[in-house]
Amino acid sequence: MSDTYTGIEADATSAPRGRLPRVLQVLPALAAGGVERTAVDVAAGLVAAGVETFVASEGGRLVHDVERAGARHITLPLATKNPFRMRSNVRRLREVIRAEGIELVHARSRAPAWSARAAARAEGLPFVTTYAGTYTENFAGKRYYNGIMAAGDAVIANSHFIAAHVLERYPEARGRLVTIPRGIDIHTFDPTRVSQERVIAIARAWRMPDGLPVVLMPGRLTRWKGQSFLVEALAALGRQDIVCFIVGDDQGRNKYRAELEDKIRHLGLGGVVRIVGHCRDMAAAYMLADVVVAPSLEPEAFGRIPVEAQAMGKPVVATDHGGFRETVLPGETALLVPPGDVPALATAIGDALALDLDTRQAIAARGREHVAAVWTVEHMVASTLDVYRGLMAGR
Repeated sequence: MSDTYTGIEADATSAPRGRLPRVLQVLPALAAGGVERTAVDVAAGLVAAGVETFVASEGGRLVHDVERAGARHITLPLATKNPFRMRSNVRRLREVIRAEGIELVHARSRAPAWSARAAARAEGLPFVTTYAGTYTENFAGKRYYNGIMAAGDAVIANSHFIAAHVLERYPEARGRLVTIPRGIDIHTFDPTRVSQERVIAIARAWRMPDGLPVVLMPGRLTRWKGQSFLVEALAALGRQDIVCFIVGDDQGRNKYRAELEDKIRHLGLGGVVRIVGHCRDMAAAYMLADVVVAPSLEPEAFGRIPVEAQAMGKPVVATDHGGFRETVLPGETALLVPPGDVPALATAIGDALALDLDTRQAIAARGREHVAAVWTVEHMVASTLDVYRGLMAGR
């Protein structure tokens, strides 16, 4: 699969090769997540190209990654949805633009995007958005609010699924829309680069029992990610000779975590399912897995978990919708199941756990080959920088 470009770049390879600008990326915070990780990766790409670059947010654990990449982080209250504070953020962002010589503003989330567009327009700068989710429209005016993400001079969709979603809701974006698949660092997610010591450290931290097959589900603890769906499927599978690690930050969702823990106990899975929280070394965590499960109940815009798992040579079971349909090879590297179908998920997990060694080795080779062809951070960053160059060339 190749990128589908519409409007500003019909073909990235023949796009105008303008110079790279000094870019300010804006997002609410830098906690763990795909949007945040993409901001870090693009900042690193700009720095590697010799361009001073900036990321503005309220802060979070990935600030260190931004600064380690050589970019500068600017702390601003950009997570606010208060209209008066959002207006104040316009002034703050204009001050940053002037002080740092910013030449292009790139917004990655809705609330800060409203402030960022106003600031960019006031300063006469190009404004880029990344449309990275389907976004709910559960009250009057929400479609208008979401529409800021389709209002950039260039609108980046992080999957073909999202590109189609944007065009359905905001057809006026057609001439400005470019699809750039998200990517992962295949050097980080490379089984040959993960030491045995790192794997042992994760196994000890999680108190992993010896000799049991491992089901791994990474992803922040939120209902739509499907942790409860997975727990129900494991109960239906009926095996006590496996262990499942649910890996991810609850981000303050204490009630949902308590519900999960209650369900695990009620279904008699206390010896099977463990919620282990955030993990800083996911490459090592994947090495422990016999199967990686991505059971999201709502369509993922992209969904990096199956991509990381394939890069690490692991079979995947995922739900059959959204970005997952683009990133896996059904029947080759992954099994897809209908969202919410407990018996189907249980069967697929059982089938994945039963794979023989030769089949696992074939899946590992095919999965890594597949990811390396399209889903790399290098591909994503290069395509994003081409969008920046194209906008600067047109000025």
